[in-house]
Amino acid sequence: MKRIFQLPTTATAPFCPSEVQGTIPVSARLPAWRKFLLFVGPGLLVSVGYMDPGNWATDIEAGSKYGSSLLFVVLFSSLAAIVLQCLSVKLGVVTGKDLAQMCRAQYSRPVNYALWILAELAIVATDIAEVLGGALAFHLLLGCSLSAGIGITALDTLIVLGLKGKGFRQVEAIVLGLVATIGICYLYELMMVGPDWKTVALGFIPDIRRIQNVEPLYLAIGIVGATVMPHNLYLHSSIVQTRKIDSIHDGKRMALKWATLDTVISLSLAFFINAAILILSASAFHRYGQTVTEIDTAYHLLEPLVGGMASFLFAIALLASGQSSTFTGTIAGQILFEGFMDIKIPCWQRRLITRALALIPAWIGVLILGEGSTGRLLVMTQVVLSLQLPFAIFPLVQFTSHKKLMGPFKNGFVLEWTSWVLFALISGANLWLVVQFLFLTH
Repeated sequence: MKRIFQLPTTATAPFCPSEVQGTIPVSARLPAWRKFLLFVGPGLLVSVGYMDPGNWATDIEAGSKYGSSLLFVVLFSSLAAIVLQCLSVKLGVVTGKDLAQMCRAQYSRPVNYALWILAELAIVATDIAEVLGGALAFHLLLGCSLSAGIGITALDTLIVLGLKGKGFRQVEAIVLGLVATIGICYLYELMMVGPDWKTVALGFIPDIRRIQNVEPLYLAIGIVGATVMPHNLYLHSSIVQTRKIDSIHDGKRMALKWATLDTVISLSLAFFINAAILILSASAFHRYGQTVTEIDTAYHLLEPLVGGMASFLFAIALLASGQSSTFTGTIAGQILFEGFMDIKIPCWQRRLITRALALIPAWIGVLILGEGSTGRLLVMTQVVLSLQLPFAIFPLVQFTSHKKLMGPFKNGFVLEWTSWVLFALISGANLWLVVQFLFLTH
């Protein structure tokens, strides 16, 4: 390992496009509300990864099979996400480096390559979920086959090309519109289905007995992987640097304050949408004894239960979910490649590579398992994300907890140990799942 915890020299942080770092000036003399509005955006971009099609698959299956009983897992995952994303914000603001750059600077080359490969696998798993979710949305809205829908998703590279040269605030505005679409659709559907709110409230009370068996544990870990997404930890530490602040301590404290508030509000919105998906599934399906493991099945069952408009909005929200995740997935992939490997390539080329790597396994999975396999494939991608998550959490907590890197912004005792406990819990749950499967296999 290299000389660890020696702060690297300043360089332009990677981004897509790379010129946006520090292009949104924030003056300390502005009123508080103006500062907050200027800092709103990075948290929103990160939050879309917490409501992508992978979340839909895990939440729908969990709700239909176990009602509201796994809502506490959604709550835990969201709280863990808030803590970890706030650490990511801190790393980017204080050091001026993203997590991938810091790993390259602080770790040996073999460790760095291993972390990069694992992070790339997480990006591909995320993109597979986006491909499947987008393809399914096209299948439901246009009536095309799922294989044709997968082909249509390949065209989203044109969207990225169309954004070339656009300002970062414009990208944030587009994502805001897509997130608002998802939220409005689910608000309407919840009003139509009429949940039992007492049962919903009980679901938020933690009870480890609800996940002691393999199947609910598998879904619980899928929910964690779908919520606390590893590539978002790399992403957030970079895009938070788009705000230009004074490099002195007061400027950094101001940036941390407003960027953290942006993160908490954005991820709270993501939590409510994730909870809404599970509550809708529990109310519309579990209540009537319906077990749903496929998103398209949920779509078709919603129409006779709550009307055609609800099922149509369900498909629209699914399409918005996949497309919003496309933006952030592209940016995160660029950050990983440039941060770990110190190689810059055009954003559209990175998008083309990632989407090609996702299209092949998505097509193979559908061809082998059939067009009714999207739910299983989506949940599988989220478990892959959860298995990779500890390898992103460890360096993040390690860096933000060290005095030489963070100075007076080092994690306090409570925050540091809370972060390590989260790392231990997520790693332990993954290990438990592996042991359970090995035990069942033998």
